[in-house]
Amino acid sequence: MTIQAIQEEIVDEFSMFDDWMQRYEYIIELGKTLPLIEEKYKTEENIIKGCQSKVWVHAEEQNGTIVFTADSDAILTKGIIAILIRAFSNQTPEAILEANTNFIDEIGLKEHLSPTRANGLVSMIKQIKMYALAFNAKS
Repeated sequence: MTIQAIQEEIVDEFSMFDDWMQRYEYIIELGKTLPLIEEKYKTEENIIKGCQSKVWVHAEEQNGTIVFTADSDAILTKGIIAILIRAFSNQTPEAILEANTNFIDEIGLKEHLSPTRANGLVSMIKQIKMYALAFNAKS
């Protein structure tokens, strides 16, 4: 599936909820499905800078695509990174670099987060794009 198709799926899923309490609950549920990072990757270098809570993201190249794993010590943040990983994991570096993140605005996520969490979201996206840039340079 393309990044855009996955993002459209996410937007459709969020449109089923009437209010933000339901959407927060859904985000927390998504966090429970997150492919967890191995303990050995929970290092300082894998922590996302700019997040209020601790978020670790690890990326590795597999057959020309980047596979992301992550974890967070906060349940809402874990759900947010789960959404991003769903959209960008198992994609090529080029596709990740070319992808937009408009779906975040379409589901209204940024505007319903505290300023520090919204900054953390931007930092997570930036880190995913940095990994893609690094893997793209290697190929």
